Amino acid sequence: MATNCSDNLVFMNDLLQNKTITYTASLIFASAVIHTFCTSKINALSHKFKKGSMPEKLLHFLGEVEVVFGFWAFIFIAFLSIVLGMSSTISFLNQLDFKETVFVFTIMCMSATKPVMNLADRGITYISIFFGKIFFINQKIAFFCCILIFGSLSGSFITEPVAMTVCAMLLYEHFFSKSNNLKFKYSMLGLLFVNISIGGTLTHFAAPPVLIVASTWKWDAAFMFTNFGWKSMVAVIVSTIVTAFIYRNEIKKLDKKQAQLEEKEKSPYWIILVNIFFLVLCIIYHKYISFLVPLFLLYIGWYEVTKEYQEPLKIRESLLVGFFLGGLVTLGALQQWWLVPIVNMLEPVSMFIGATALTAVTDNAALTYLGTLVPNLSDAMKFSLVAGAVAGGGLTVIANAPNPIGYGILNKTLGEDGISPLKLFLGSLPYTIFAILCLYFL
Repeated sequence: MATNCSDNLVFMNDLLQNKTITYTASLIFASAVIHTFCTSKINALSHKFKKGSMPEKLLHFLGEVEVVFGFWAFIFIAFLSIVLGMSSTISFLNQLDFKETVFVFTIMCMSATKPVMNLADRGITYISIFFGKIFFINQKIAFFCCILIFGSLSGSFITEPVAMTVCAMLLYEHFFSKSNNLKFKYSMLGLLFVNISIGGTLTHFAAPPVLIVASTWKWDAAFMFTNFGWKSMVAVIVSTIVTAFIYRNEIKKLDKKQAQLEEKEKSPYWIILVNIFFLVLCIIYHKYISFLVPLFLLYIGWYEVTKEYQEPLKIRESLLVGFFLGGLVTLGALQQWWLVPIVNMLEPVSMFIGATALTAVTDNAALTYLGTLVPNLSDAMKFSLVAGAVAGGGLTVIANAPNPIGYGILNKTLGEDGISPLKLFLGSLPYTIFAILCLYFL
């Protein structure tokens, strides 16, 4: 086993020393990032061709944001197989960590289900009624705040992908699908992405950029809450309340249709309990693909048997999100050659700002992982790297691993071309700046 690990490290180091491969990997990675920002234009171009024709189908395929990184990853794999041969290419793929990709696919399928959403809806509704009565707040506004505060912060305990799925589904049903105000929608989207990113920092095991450094740097739950958690809570609560105040009239206008919700067929409690049981097992053993896959197959069997109490599984959306993350893992593996030198040349303040900016164009977990490879990194630099990475986690779809989940659920509510990367960036920027201020100055 030790020999295999040693051989793997030698193989990866050899790849990183091969400038042809690393430069090509970075060129393809940059192409994927640029492609991400062009998907709406590609989609618009597809409409100019006859429906069902090859050009229309191809452009529609390339216009799906979730397809982008997976598509370019396959181009890179094809390049590797030509340069190194299939045997070495397969060795490279075997050394990549696709655990998070499999986990996100599985957890999205399991959590975006009728029983789980029934439970989440009821829970958030009861909490919002309670706080609405205590603080004399309009119930719709209280409901909005509870989703984005309690839902986001719950990511520290139930993991960020689950929190993103539940929050995005609730926001979709109660707000995104009912509002025509794009400015309000992009503010909600930016707030959701930033809140989920920083809301997972109350513990050391839920947020991908924290989880990946916690064991190496000996960060436990107490350390995380003391240095990150309470500051993130302040940012989440204040940002959400301010947004609710700014858009209070828009929120009040939206008819929550509480009476109709009461009339909806609710899932029996025994169905909810079994679904939650599967969800808990998935969260506890999320690092073990050999357990997750059979667990998911067992869940599919359970789903088929109880179909009358369920709604169609979001297999397509979950697969697309998994494909996106798998492509990001594949292309991100060979970006050390330019990221590590940048990290090395920064001071704590510039590291904070630099990490936030870099997160916009690369996954924040990949960024913090590279930080663990830098020798003798000071405590101040470690804090700045992780704080910047989580603060910038809402700026783009690729910035934080759970973002593609929210994208997949909410994309169709933001116009024919879907979510605009520029508008998402602008929508999340105020919340990102406030998160930076809270994490750095509090």
